[in-house]
Amino acid sequence: MAGSRQNHSDRVLATVQSGTAAATSAVAASWCRSALHHGLDPSAGRRGERLGGLELDRLREANGELLAAATPVLDRLYGSVGRTGCAVVLSDTRGVILEARSQQGDHGLFDAIGLAPGAEWSEAAEGTNGIGTCLVEGRPVTILRAEHFASRNVDVSCMDAPVFDPDGQLVAALDVSTCRADHGEAMATMIAALVQDAARQIERDFFCRRFADARIVYAPEAAGRGSALLAVDRDDLVIGATRAARRQFHLDAAALGNPRPLADVLGTGERAGFEDGDRAVLRQALARSGGNVAAAARLLGIGRATMYRRMERAGMGGMH
Repeated sequence: MAGSRQNHSDRVLATVQSGTAAATSAVAASWCRSALHHGLDPSAGRRGERLGGLELDRLREANGELLAAATPVLDRLYGSVGRTGCAVVLSDTRGVILEARSQQGDHGLFDAIGLAPGAEWSEAAEGTNGIGTCLVEGRPVTILRAEHFASRNVDVSCMDAPVFDPDGQLVAALDVSTCRADHGEAMATMIAALVQDAARQIERDFFCRRFADARIVYAPEAAGRGSALLAVDRDDLVIGATRAARRQFHLDAAALGNPRPLADVLGTGERAGFEDGDRAVLRQALARSGGNVAAAARLLGIGRATMYRRMERAGMGGMH
């Protein structure tokens, strides 16, 4: 065992020193980051520090909205893979494990590896690994046994997917890890698909919780990009969008800070009439005219004085 781990360390260092491997392999690029940027040694022993007690409680509390959405999904994912000897793990953006699930008989094994709440699995701490590399690259990652940077981690295979919050920001890594030697690439591929589906479910639930009072519109979903969801208020203005929807409809924070009508975002070009409700029509016209009342009145084909009267009746007098 010691010899094989030394061989692994030698192979990692030879790859790093080659100077060319990073351009052809994502794993080799991560090995280079681990050694050259973070100054890690692949043969070094495991660090023992973990967050615990109040520190871990505070970290979980700070991630409370995420955990509320993620916990049911973690439980379902664990129900699918737990009996095969896998652990299900959720980390924050620093790679610190917030939640972990494994069978009781496997607790000791995963705890010894460091796959337990409070342990850090960033690339800076562990080198190339599923959690840390997923967080660095912001994409689904599978790191099989000897693809890890540190020789201490070569008995583990990790399948990971990033989780993005309702603002489109990276907020977590979802991980399934296994130490089973009979879990090869085919099994890893199946588990990786489950992990990615679960990550998208967390994102959907997180978004729906954040916009619980809004109408949620499902837009056509681009393959591999997650759920394109839009949150629409009672006046049919778009007030929220998932990361996939932001990318699909070219929405940024500024665009969502000045809500546009759903029809405009979707590109349907629909226009409402006053029979559909003055308030919605007025707010959409104002949104389309950048808040200029006179321009909004022209858009609706009415005079400015009429526009102001209708705004008053719709309870929008403060928007003069």
